[in-house]
Amino acid sequence: MARQKKKKVPPQDPNSKHVCKNRKARFNYEILEDLECGVALMGSEVKSIRNGKVSLEESYARVRDGELWLLGANINEYPQANLMNHEPTRPRKLLLHKRELQKFAERAEQQGFTLVPLDVYFKNGRIKVRVGLAKGRKTHDKREKLKTDSDRSEIRQAMMKRS
Repeated sequence: MARQKKKKVPPQDPNSKHVCKNRKARFNYEILEDLECGVALMGSEVKSIRNGKVSLEESYARVRDGELWLLGANINEYPQANLMNHEPTRPRKLLLHKRELQKFAERAEQQGFTLVPLDVYFKNGRIKVRVGLAKGRKTHDKREKLKTDSDRSEIRQAMMKRS
């Protein structure tokens, strides 16, 4: 009998847990570089994120007054928080070193580039947001990407049948 090869799985940090991914970002934008940021949150927001009640669709990041802000991210209200609840789509401050911000913001200021949040996850008990420096794709680029992805999957399926 032939032995099956095990798929190589990239090592994952045992202390991290993914909460939300922005799937549209990888389709609508070409991600050139990414950066891990902390987020300044209220207690009710953390509880909602732990429950998975967060959406990054239609969200983006901007540099204002030397600080990076996450705009348009929707974190649903936590039902048990009552009066101490938060506003679901309020701007949230992203935390990173000044050197990282200067390097990242410089490139984001250029024509055609934008900062897009890619995913939200826990790392060592802290909530992190991965922000990507992205360039928008045109419609024909999106079609081309879909075509290459489908070709890749067909090749992969054909190889699986041969084995």
